[in-house]
Amino acid sequence: MSINVKQNYEELVELMSKQGEKYDFELVKKAFEFCVKAHEGQKRVSHEDYYIHPFNVSKIIVSLGMDSQSIAASLLHDVVEDTEFSVDDIKREFGEDVALLVDGVTKIARLNFSTKEQQQAESLRKMLIAMGQDIRVIIIKLADRLHNMRTIDAMPEQKQRDISLETLEIYAPIAHRLGIRPVKEELEDLAIKHLDPIAYAEIEDSLLHRKNHREQILNEIKEKIRERLEEVLPGVKISYQSRVKSIHGIYRKMYIQGRDFDEIYDIYAIRIITDSVADCYNILGIMHDMFRPIPNRFKDYISTPKPNMYQSLHTTVLSRAGIPFEIQIRTFEMHHTAEFGIAAHWKYKEGITDNDKKLENRLAWIREILDTQDASTDASEIVRTIKVDLAEEDVFAVTPKGDVINLPVGATVVDFAFAIHTAVGVRMVGAKVDGKIVSISHKIKTGEVVDILTTNQAGHGPSRDWLNIAVTNQAKAKIRSWFKKEKRTENIATGKFEFERELKRNGINYSDEELEAYLEELATRQRFSSVDEFYAAIGYGGILLSKIMPRVKEDYNKKSSATKVAEITPINNSKASKSTDGVIVEGIDNCLIKLSKCCTPLPGDEIIGFITRGHGVSIHKRDCNNVPKNIADAQEPDRWIAAHWDGEAHSENFISTLQISSIARDGVLLDVMNTMYNMRVPVHSVNAREVKNGNCVIVITVSAESVEHLKSIISRTEKIHGVFSVERINQ
Repeated sequence: MSINVKQNYEELVELMSKQGEKYDFELVKKAFEFCVKAHEGQKRVSHEDYYIHPFNVSKIIVSLGMDSQSIAASLLHDVVEDTEFSVDDIKREFGEDVALLVDGVTKIARLNFSTKEQQQAESLRKMLIAMGQDIRVIIIKLADRLHNMRTIDAMPEQKQRDISLETLEIYAPIAHRLGIRPVKEELEDLAIKHLDPIAYAEIEDSLLHRKNHREQILNEIKEKIRERLEEVLPGVKISYQSRVKSIHGIYRKMYIQGRDFDEIYDIYAIRIITDSVADCYNILGIMHDMFRPIPNRFKDYISTPKPNMYQSLHTTVLSRAGIPFEIQIRTFEMHHTAEFGIAAHWKYKEGITDNDKKLENRLAWIREILDTQDASTDASEIVRTIKVDLAEEDVFAVTPKGDVINLPVGATVVDFAFAIHTAVGVRMVGAKVDGKIVSISHKIKTGEVVDILTTNQAGHGPSRDWLNIAVTNQAKAKIRSWFKKEKRTENIATGKFEFERELKRNGINYSDEELEAYLEELATRQRFSSVDEFYAAIGYGGILLSKIMPRVKEDYNKKSSATKVAEITPINNSKASKSTDGVIVEGIDNCLIKLSKCCTPLPGDEIIGFITRGHGVSIHKRDCNNVPKNIADAQEPDRWIAAHWDGEAHSENFISTLQISSIARDGVLLDVMNTMYNMRVPVHSVNAREVKNGNCVIVITVSAESVEHLKSIISRTEKIHGVFSVERINQ
């Protein structure tokens, strides 16, 4: 080993020794040396030796208290992906368990995440399957992502933003559900640092500005608490800590909930850690006697743990000086779980036994997500499940029998019913909340007692509207499953009606023979055994027409374009003219070509040329208002000529105008401009005006590279809060 490599190894050994665990040092040393040798000569984007990355990942794994096999696998996690060695080589050198971990992480690493939801969804599905087989796989992957986020500054700016967004939406929620708080909070903070650097700097500055003053006050309060508890509870083992809320946590309350920094009461907290649950509640009473509690700021996560098994008492109180701060009270075991989450099983329980039912319950959400995705043919459902079902905020409602049901914020009575049991949801006819009848769209709040009213009437079942009311993917999957099983004939009829209605709405006119042939092709492509199965899937919600109609329309345009071109002009064998805009005009060589401003065609649009007098060929969209629908009926049909895009990638940008319809709320224009900025879309002009019914219209002119690029701009813009339609318009 070189001097630097030797120092790094000694640093790892020292870190392992401090953990006080029984490690297989020989296995770790062998993996370290193998890693250095395998990555010899390779460099990271930051130009440092590549082995530094797996070395740092292994340090994170050690700090989480993971076992020797996890440490070895973290050192080897990029070997199969980036070197000539295979999984079989790892198995031969380090055993089957280490090889399985490396293979699991490698499969995840090979997944190229992109902005396309379908690809991302498939990647997530594979990742969850790997997690289900051995949870250590995702812990290593989280450590890998954490070190990548720590060193992300060496990457291009847009790459930083893409990775940060993926981290915030996918990996941080998984870390949260696994209960690994330090990893979750650091991932979130690093993501916000690159997604909104100005806000990050503002919050960081506010914390630094108040740091010395707040620390002094908290230390004084902590000392008073220590004196009081030693007096009232002599002999009880108690530990004290101070905690500052993460920057991402403050960011959510400031910029999403619209609070001022000084209106956030739990930025600073004091943790009191003791031996028993009884002592926790005794200490809570003493704290409420010492300080004035703020109403509605008490949370009991001991009697009602969070889904990631987090347990603690939280209460916000006012000091004598009128400064609000939070007190968290928990046992030492609860504290270990809060800090290390699922990793605490290795750190404090020496791994996992086959009979560990508590762990099995904690990992049940992985199976639920996979089951939810299996119930829907829409693969992107799994992405929405991660974002909704693994959200940090939760509400806790109670059944009349006293059972606590945990749901994400925004969940409705429908979600509550199906969370109790599928049979309860299917037979629901109404609900009472705190003794009063409410609609099934009522959003559950923490502490409410919800009584689901059911019927035993034969044939009763959920309404299709419930799919729009339910928030959790678990409830949606159960509703779809019921319709799929119980209402097949109705599903086929409904699906056929909805599909044919969408065809008419999009101007798609197939003959009966053509439609029958196309439906067979489409059903096969969607992996259905028959057209009826395809219709049924639409009927019970397994297929979203909004997802498949763009492809259906594209297929129709392609099939009809040949006929249309034939009607436009005969094609001869002379050379085609290619312009700098990437347009080929059939039958004309070396002529001036310009894109018409009346419809601003983009690569991917169906186009046609018009031979002007003295200005070359003007290119229009085929559906432009200035292009006759039937060329044969035009005044000068010979001047209309076939044209198409050359199909190559273009570096040019094309001007397009979008009309955005939205609720007239404060900040909507700023959100639109931020979206364009985040996507690096040049904006040429923007105009906004209020219209009737409290709505507004924003007309924005941007540069796009192609139709697909413009579609992604439209898709992103449609996700802005308050926006209900985005349309491309001709000017």
